[in-house]
Amino acid sequence: MFRAFLTVNNYCPVCHEALYHHRADDAPPYVVITIVGHIIVGGMLFVEKAYHPELWVHVVLWIPLTIVMSLAMLPNIKGTLIGIQWALRMHGFDPNSPEALESPRDAEAARGE
Repeated sequence: MFRAFLTVNNYCPVCHEALYHHRADDAPPYVVITIVGHIIVGGMLFVEKAYHPELWVHVVLWIPLTIVMSLAMLPNIKGTLIGIQWALRMHGFDPNSPEALESPRDAEAARGE
């Protein structure tokens, strides 16, 4: 689905489904922030209450974990949201919608790419 870390191909390389009209936009980062935030904050509170570590331990543990979790989840979440758009026939995934008739270049121009 992706040709780069978060850049979606215009078409699926397997089934040739058009993907250029998806509108994931800012939803994937919001979902990742929500999930990672709940895990990290819960983990920090548990570790602080149970072990009372020094501040540097929190910094060394939680900052890299937050970055790694966010980067690992972001492409999967974006792919999932594009799949949900496809399943619900949102945006250009509905063959009867006006967005389905636009070209990949028109869709990229509309998104500012």
